[in-house]
Amino acid sequence: MLSTNEIRVGTAFMYEGAPLIVQRMLGQKSGRAGIVTKLRVKNIVTGGTQDLGLDAGEKFDEVDLDEKKVKLSYIDGDDFHFMDQETYDDVVLSREDLGDNAGYISPDDDYDVSITFYDGKAVGVNLPVQVTRTVTYCEPGVKGDTSGKSLKPATLDTGMEVKVPLFINQDERIVIDTRDGSFVERAKDK
Repeated sequence: MLSTNEIRVGTAFMYEGAPLIVQRMLGQKSGRAGIVTKLRVKNIVTGGTQDLGLDAGEKFDEVDLDEKKVKLSYIDGDDFHFMDQETYDDVVLSREDLGDNAGYISPDDDYDVSITFYDGKAVGVNLPVQVTRTVTYCEPGVKGDTSGKSLKPATLDTGMEVKVPLFINQDERIVIDTRDGSFVERAKDK
């Protein structure tokens, strides 16, 4: 059984008799009735997406998914082609199937990811918790502002936009948390 606070991007669970997989965390809202977690989920069987609000105390049955280690070979339009590391089979997932995870991966990456399968059909991808990306565009950094409290938008090499501290400059490599898209630190590799 999964509780609401254990659900992350890529988690699959049963909701009202349908198997769902989380594509995006939309945030949390607290009020008199408690905390409500808002999610964008995809129905694994029908392919339809919807936004859900889940109460903090709810419990869900996990969906049995198979996992295979893969490496992203190339991107063709909106299709991401992965190669199975054991059988060398080509597994294709659309940008829509990947959800937010599409902005964290590139064929140039040296880390393996795993694809989840439901009844033999590829439905999602599991990424490392932190990935390193290059900032391709952002406003110039502000000298002396190292607090990290104020944020500005930055475009990554995959085309995804994230919020970074004011001291980050264009062409810097940064570490991003794939669970929520937040800035972690400057990359230590050069």
